[in-house]
Amino acid sequence: MPDLSDLPALAEPPSPDDASSPLTPAAAALAAASLLSACGGGGGGTAPSSGGAPGAGATAAPPPPPPNDAEAARFLAQAGFAATSADIATVKANGYAAWLDAQFAMPVSAGHFDWMVEKGYAVEANRNSFAGLDNTLWRKLMSAPDTLRQRVVLALSEIFVVSMNGLPVQWRGLMGAAYLDLLEQHAFGNYRALLEAVTLSPAMGVYLNLRGNQKEDPKTGRVPDENYAREVMQLFSIGLVQLSADGTPKAGGDGKPLETYSQAQITELARVFTGWDYDGASATDPAYVRKPLINVPARFATGAKKVLGVDIPSTADGPTAMKTALDTLANHANVGPFIGRQLIQRLVASHPSPAYVGRVAAVWANNGAGVRGDLKAVVRAILLDTEARSVPTGNAGGKLREPVLRLLHWGRSFGATSPTGVWNIGDTTNPATRLGQSPLRSGSVFNFFRPGYVPPGSTLGINGVPAPEFQLCNESTAAGYLNFLQTAIASGVGEVKASYTAEVALAADAPALVASLALRLGGGGISAATESAVATAIATIAATTDAGKLNRVYAAILMLMACPEYLVQK
Repeated sequence: MPDLSDLPALAEPPSPDDASSPLTPAAAALAAASLLSACGGGGGGTAPSSGGAPGAGATAAPPPPPPNDAEAARFLAQAGFAATSADIATVKANGYAAWLDAQFAMPVSAGHFDWMVEKGYAVEANRNSFAGLDNTLWRKLMSAPDTLRQRVVLALSEIFVVSMNGLPVQWRGLMGAAYLDLLEQHAFGNYRALLEAVTLSPAMGVYLNLRGNQKEDPKTGRVPDENYAREVMQLFSIGLVQLSADGTPKAGGDGKPLETYSQAQITELARVFTGWDYDGASATDPAYVRKPLINVPARFATGAKKVLGVDIPSTADGPTAMKTALDTLANHANVGPFIGRQLIQRLVASHPSPAYVGRVAAVWANNGAGVRGDLKAVVRAILLDTEARSVPTGNAGGKLREPVLRLLHWGRSFGATSPTGVWNIGDTTNPATRLGQSPLRSGSVFNFFRPGYVPPGSTLGINGVPAPEFQLCNESTAAGYLNFLQTAIASGVGEVKASYTAEVALAADAPALVASLALRLGGGGISAATESAVATAIATIAATTDAGKLNRVYAAILMLMACPEYLVQK
C-alpha cells in the first residue's frame, strides 16, 4: 500500500489549553494523518487459499465454532456496510449462514422510482434533471433493512455500469431510479435474467446506444452501432481474454493470452442489437422509463447472423435473435470466473486467489441443483468461502474500502437518520471537498476503477497486484476524505446526522471507547498499538462535560477511520 503518512500538514493542532474544544476540520485531519504511518499498511495480495471439498468417503469436518465479536464484525463489513452491536450479537447467536438466509428472505423495500414519484420529483420542472435521484440512492444505501441486497446492488452497479453522466434524455432522474430498481429485483436472481433486464432497460439503452440502434443502410453508409455489442462482451459477460475455471488467462502457443472475441464478432453481434426503442416514450408521463425496450421490425437487420460461432437464422426476428445472443453469452465458460471474480473484489478481496475464484465459478456453473448463474448461491459462496472467513496475514488479502463504503459505514454504524426523509447528502463526487465518488456517477462505463488496476509506484505495482480502489486514491482524495469525514462526524451531511448516545456513555473511559469503536469499525483488524495511540490522543480532550465527551467521540471515530488498518478491509 502506498504510504499515506506523508500528507502535508493542513494546520497547527489546537492549543493544549483548550483540550475540551472540538478539533477544527484541518487540525482533526492533521491529527488523523499523523497516525497513518503508525497504523501500518495493507495490500491486496493473495490470501491463503483453502482446500477443496473432502473426497468420497472422507469424514465430514466438525462444524466451525460460533464466530466471536471480531469475526462477526468482519463478516458484516463484507456482507453489508457496517456492524452494529445488535448485528454482531445476531451473527454470533445464529451464525453466518442463518444471517444470510434472513437477508435473502427480506422483501425489496420501497423502490427508487416509486419513492421519487411519492416525494413529488416526477414533475415537469424535473423532466431534464436528476433531482431526487441522489436522495433516494443514499436513502436506501444508508437505511434500507435489506443491507445485503443493497451491498450487492452497489456492486452490480459498478459492474453493469450506467452513469448519470451519460443520460442526456428526458426523465433522466427517474430513468436512473428505474435502473436501480431493476438491479434490486435481480440481485438474488439468475444472471441470465439480469443480463436481459439490463440489456433492455431504457437507462442502458441510452447509456450504451442500444436504444435507437438501426440496421445497416448501404445507401447512406450507415452501419449498426457497436457500442453495446462491445461492452456487453467486454464488461458484462465474458471479458477480453479466455479464462480457465479459476480465472487465470489461457495462453496460446506464443505465450500470449487468447482473445475471447474479434472485431468481426463485435460487428456481427451489433447487427443482432438493432431495432430497439422505448415502449411508449412520453414528455408528460415518465412511466415508460421502467418498461423494457421493444423491437421495431423495420429497423432490425435482416439476414443470417452468427454470435461466437452460434448461428442465428435469417428467419429470426429481433427478440429471437437477442435471446440466442444472450443465451450464448450467459452460457460461455468465461462468465463464472469473470463476473464471479469481480463480485469477490467488490465484497471481499481485490486479488482473490485462483482457488477462491475457482470455487465461486463452480457454484456459478452449478448451484447444486443444476442451475447456472444463481446469484444468491454465488453471493453465499463468496461470503462463506474459507478465504473470505479466514483473516489474511501480513499484507495479503483484503481490499481498500472505496470512499462511498466508508461514508455508508459511518452512517450505518452510528444510526444516521434523515429527519425529513429527504436524505439530502447529494453528489459526493468532488475529490477535494467530498469523497471523489458518488453512486451512479462514474466517469465512464469502466466504473470508478478498473478491476485489473495495479497502483503504479507502489509495492503492489512492483508485484503486479491488482488493487482497483487505489485508482481513486491520491493526495487530494486522501485529504478531501479526511476533511469531509470530520465534518460529517460532528455536523452530519446536509440534514443527515448520526447519533452517538452509546459512545458518549463510554467517553469518560478513553481506552474502552476506542476498543468499542475499533471492534465495530475494524472488525478485529485495528492493532492494540493503534488503539492505544488513539486512546492516548483523545484522552487529552477533557470529558468533564457533555460537549467534551462528544469531542472525544468525534476525534476517536475520525482517527480510526483515517487509519490504514481501517481503510484496508481485511
